Amino acid sequence: MISSSLILVATAMVTSASVLSRLQLRQRMIDGHTEIIAHLGYPTHAFKAPLIYNPYFEQAGINAVVVPMAVKAEDYAGVLSSLFRLANTRGALVTMPHKVATADLVDELTPTARIAGACNAVRRGSDGRLLGDMFDGAGFVRGVQRKGLELKGIRALVVGSGGVGSAIAASLAAEGIGELGLHDVNRAVAEGLATRLRQHYPTLQVSTGSSDPEGFDLVVNATPLGMSDGDALPLDVSRLAATTFVGEVVMRQDMTALLRAARERGCPIQVGTDMLFEQIPAYLEFFGLPSTTPEHLRSLAKLS
Repeated sequence: MISSSLILVATAMVTSASVLSRLQLRQRMIDGHTEIIAHLGYPTHAFKAPLIYNPYFEQAGINAVVVPMAVKAEDYAGVLSSLFRLANTRGALVTMPHKVATADLVDELTPTARIAGACNAVRRGSDGRLLGDMFDGAGFVRGVQRKGLELKGIRALVVGSGGVGSAIAASLAAEGIGELGLHDVNRAVAEGLATRLRQHYPTLQVSTGSSDPEGFDLVVNATPLGMSDGDALPLDVSRLAATTFVGEVVMRQDMTALLRAARERGCPIQVGTDMLFEQIPAYLEFFGLPSTTPEHLRSLAKLS
């Protein structure tokens, strides 16, 4: 009997056919050797990854394809398990709202994913066990560093303590920041992240409960606020100093209301897609595929 989860996987793949048809594959067609990297989340309308990975795969001659799959939370556990029963599944990219849930559904987590309490990439090992890792934080950190921000000893505020916020907080801690403020609408979530960070980085000063950006060198919006027009701002921008670096994780639009307001105040900024481009080379290595540079990925991406 075919399980309902396998049917859900198949349905998601069929509904993604329009995305595949737009790849404009000139020299390579999807065939019986093509490997699938599932892009799991809900909703999928803001997904950028297929428009970056797939042009690169075409140009590099890699017989793989990233397929967006819209999976609701109540179906996710069954879909993830069934997905990796397909022999040609190379791995999975995981995004909102499943990053935290995925940490409990894989067999093993990397240290970064354990601290974050979430993961955004899953692969199957030779023994069939599922390994989860987390690259959001590394991508964000590399982006701000390449823009000239020195992280050692600074004060950073991360608003949002879900999967992406936890990963960014963990990566900032690993870079030796001096103080970290955490804020989430669910205070218990922020407190849980603070506890894990203190365990791994006992000298790091961690506070929770406030989204006031005054006095911070780096402020990060790691919430979904900004994905839709009319969303409230995640923090009081009038409290931002012109020297504060403001980073965003929302990718649906580059210039969110927060970034527009920060730029008007003279703040240096980082758009959400920068985090994505910076982490993709690490994703490719994780999946055992030929890697490249963020600059090369940008030159090929079909985001417009």
